[in-house]
Amino acid sequence: MIRILDRFLGMFSVDMGIDLGTANTLVCVKGEGIILNEPSVVAVRRGTTQVLNDGEAVGLAAKEMLGKTPGSIVAIRPMKDGVIANFEIAETMLRYFIRKVHGRAFGVRPRVVIAIPSGITAVEKQAVINSAERAGARRVHLIEEPLAAAIGVGLPITDPTGCMICDIGGGTTEVAVISLAGIVRSVSIRIAGDEMDEAIIAYMRKQYNLMIGELTAEKIKISIGSAYRLKREMSMEVKGRDMSVGLPRKIVVTSEEVREALSEPINGIVTAIKDALEETPPELSADLVDLGIVMAGGGALLRGLHQVLAEQTLLPVRVAKDPLTAVARGTGVFLEQLDILRGRLKELEDA
Repeated sequence: MIRILDRFLGMFSVDMGIDLGTANTLVCVKGEGIILNEPSVVAVRRGTTQVLNDGEAVGLAAKEMLGKTPGSIVAIRPMKDGVIANFEIAETMLRYFIRKVHGRAFGVRPRVVIAIPSGITAVEKQAVINSAERAGARRVHLIEEPLAAAIGVGLPITDPTGCMICDIGGGTTEVAVISLAGIVRSVSIRIAGDEMDEAIIAYMRKQYNLMIGELTAEKIKISIGSAYRLKREMSMEVKGRDMSVGLPRKIVVTSEEVREALSEPINGIVTAIKDALEETPPELSADLVDLGIVMAGGGALLRGLHQVLAEQTLLPVRVAKDPLTAVARGTGVFLEQLDILRGRLKELEDA
């Protein structure tokens, strides 16, 4: 009886693909594309899982509270390094996004495809499935993020040729060589957008004795951050707290300084790509000479990063069109082909 009711409710639910990212969560719906893109942040009352504003303090509304909440409120990012760090809050966030897509709170039982880092453990995979099911999903399928990104940017993953994708998200960088619809070689490192922000925070503290928050560091990265020298260097005013006297202070920081701050995480990404290339079979390596590397994820938008990768690997490197939504778009395509790819899904979920 329960199974019949579940299937009945599923008839009135919208199946969705979800890029459950450390920084942002994106939802793709069949036939409609990306319909939700919000920060992976939830604001709750301290010591509880009670979401503020009648459960509405999720996503954009919650991100604006980061670093600005009183003692009784805390803004939480339930995802860390691409995996769930706070299960209850992750479940709350997923439930909010699923209901927001449907526009109602009751009778929602969708099938869901969720993108996960290729390097996570079986326990971490199960945590994602459990959280999504408790949040209202009727059936949960998993797909590796680099495979989803490759599908999303339109790479010929089913051909007997090598394709290489580098997906730089908020918590992880996923590098993979794909052929015949499978990942041949992959490297997953927990160095990505968040580590870049932390590197900027550390630089400001060390160089200027100035304490800044996550949102300010992200703003600096987006506004003047770069991996490669710019034709015209930039600068911006940065405000924070002077660590010596504890008072607010402002400074002017240049793009050269930010580039210096970002050098360590960028070197980590370069190393990951080289490691993947060194383990790639020769025939597929030959394909990459012409096809090169495609970059996806928010980190791909860092100025000059594609130039650094091209110089370091001696391969052509290009940034995908709309790299931020590549993984989510890939989950949407995958969702449409569930019946065809059921064997591939089972293989991943049983791994």
